[in-house]
Amino acid sequence: MRIFVSPTTYTLEEAKALPRWRQPIILLFVMAAAMPLAFSVWSAMLNNFVIGVAGFDGVDIGWLQSVREIPGFLAVGVIAVIMFMREQVLGVVALITLGVAVAVTSYFPSFEGLLVTTMISSIGFHYYETINQSLQLQWLDRSKAPQTLGLLVAVGSAASLLAYGLIIVGWLYFGLTYRMAYLVGGGATVVLAIFCFVAYPQFDSPTPQHKKMILRKRYWLYYAIQLMAGARRQIFVVFAAFMMVERFGFQVYQLTALFMINYIANIVFAPLMGRVVAKFGERTALTLEYSGLALIFMAYGGVYYFGWGAVIAAGLYVLDHMFFALAFAQKTYFQKIAAAADVAPTAAVAFTINHISAIFLPVFLGYLWIKSPGLVFGFAAAMALVSLALVRLIPRNPSEGNETVFSPRKRSPEAA
Repeated sequence: MRIFVSPTTYTLEEAKALPRWRQPIILLFVMAAAMPLAFSVWSAMLNNFVIGVAGFDGVDIGWLQSVREIPGFLAVGVIAVIMFMREQVLGVVALITLGVAVAVTSYFPSFEGLLVTTMISSIGFHYYETINQSLQLQWLDRSKAPQTLGLLVAVGSAASLLAYGLIIVGWLYFGLTYRMAYLVGGGATVVLAIFCFVAYPQFDSPTPQHKKMILRKRYWLYYAIQLMAGARRQIFVVFAAFMMVERFGFQVYQLTALFMINYIANIVFAPLMGRVVAKFGERTALTLEYSGLALIFMAYGGVYYFGWGAVIAAGLYVLDHMFFALAFAQKTYFQKIAAAADVAPTAAVAFTINHISAIFLPVFLGYLWIKSPGLVFGFAAAMALVSLALVRLIPRNPSEGNETVFSPRKRSPEAA
């Protein structure tokens, strides 16, 4: 039987004749589940591991996170890779790279060792995310994209929830160690990635993608939104969880339980958010996201300036994560305004733009954190407000030739 290995290439239309489980949309769901098994284990245990085992302080974690973001800044290199490797294959290779690097993390418990393993895992993570976004926008029907993206977020959240649940149970009752957790989490991602490679044929998108870097003036607002999204994301990724460990002394199982609450909320709310985007549009959804984030970041500052307790801080963390569920509206906005052949190269360019500030911001904020953690969150609130101003420039019905509220609607998109 050759059911699991097929050299055949299918168009999206031809793929409809395949068994349901072998169709492109299901491959996206399997990959969406594979990535968090490694990444969620890594992120859930990172702060406790670097503080308890490697002896990190705020400056060290800032440097580590800056190094982690370098491959994101270099995601534009995906364009060169897809000249000789199919996007679908590159996505699988990136998942394997992520899984292997996470699996060996505990074997290198030093500042230098963690820089190396983090860099390798980050290459896998960011290249996978770049390809994943490109394939989603090429394979998903525009009319159903918001709802499907919401379901994909929910599936990723469920995979993260599984990983976190196993960490808590293992840590409390079975003497789980950092080494075993990293090995199992990373190994699970590798196994699923190999399954994706052998069980699915190759799928051709309807429109061949440009194999060169694309920068178009008419995408300027999308670029600006990506730049600011990357900047304020660093606050949440780097310092919100770090605060829980450093200030409130959260243990591994406590921080993981908090992550579990986040993902339970995402499983419930992400599909609803998809329907919100489909009904009310990207401008309304992103306005809600950035308004909420600005308030939450200001409240984080209150945790330090007014001595609010761990319960309030944890509640803010959950709300923070829920608002991030609306971020896929950025993808559907771009899908509506993009020329079909621009999707893959622009996904790579967007990831690079998204990570421009990530190269220096964690280090800068790490030093600022030593002086005043409240100022870090005040800075994040200001960035959220800038993002809010930008998303208000999205038209009610974005499309090619109608990318911003300033666009002359009848202008040919090729003029850009």
